[in-house]
Amino acid sequence: MTTERPRTQAITQHRFGGPEVLELEERPRPAPAPGEILLRVRAAGVDPVDLLIRSGTDPLYGDPPFTLGHDVSGTVEAVGAEVTGLRPGDEVFGRIDSGGYATHVTAPAAHFAPKPATLDHVHAAAAPTAVLTAWQALIDVAQAGPGTRVLIHAAAGGVGHVAVQLAKAEGAHVVATARADRHGFLRDLGADELIDYTVTDFTEAVHAIDAALDLIGGDYGPRTLGTLRPGGLLISAVPGDPGLAPEEVEARGMRFVAVRTEPSGQTLARAAALLANHRIRVHVEAALPFEEAAKAHELGEAGHAKGRLVLVLPD
Repeated sequence: MTTERPRTQAITQHRFGGPEVLELEERPRPAPAPGEILLRVRAAGVDPVDLLIRSGTDPLYGDPPFTLGHDVSGTVEAVGAEVTGLRPGDEVFGRIDSGGYATHVTAPAAHFAPKPATLDHVHAAAAPTAVLTAWQALIDVAQAGPGTRVLIHAAAGGVGHVAVQLAKAEGAHVVATARADRHGFLRDLGADELIDYTVTDFTEAVHAIDAALDLIGGDYGPRTLGTLRPGGLLISAVPGDPGLAPEEVEARGMRFVAVRTEPSGQTLARAAALLANHRIRVHVEAALPFEEAAKAHELGEAGHAKGRLVLVLPD
């Protein structure tokens, strides 16, 4: 007698295109390889890069079919050989390489950290990419701390609002660019100076910056150079072309680093204390049912989201 293999549900796309290409499908449940866990996903974050991959703008996954999703939170259902420190029943969160829009996913155990008990799965799933990007940019690279002046563009966005809080938690002075209707939100998160980019040229209003985090791209990189002190650091965390060459930055006596967010359970474990005591709060703009992934992408493409979008998986 043949036992049917357990199934999992996933949001899959078979072609590039708009949000309508996202389809709910069933497929065999994966099994964890050595060093991996099988995660029962409770919530999955919707990242800006997901929209680019879905449309074909970013070829990160190659050609369809594939399942999007990097940020997940859930419960460990099984562990592969060689996994230590995690066991079935543990609640964890992390950033994975792909496949998070699914009820079950396998990924390296090293990508996960224990979920803070004070954080629900929705907010935990909203955290990994934002926390890792901000941490890798501002702590690992910029070494932001007391006396440091940090400029953050798109400060009310998914990564930006976490970067503001992380820089403040390290004791930095934070200058943030955002629309005026986001200033109250950012002030509550600790931003020291606020620039409404729709009415003020930040290149004229901001000076003597030690480290600037560009989350927009285009002409923002070149323009931001004018805000830096001599020897200052420009960090680009945008996918694709940062809008300038490192040689151009160095020729002006400044430094340039492009950050590509890497999964790290170790870093998330270090950040967990800040999340647990709410020194870093991840704002969720909207939490939508799993089957409404297309709607979540529509909201993301509408722009000007405050914080993060999350998909909630069925029980």
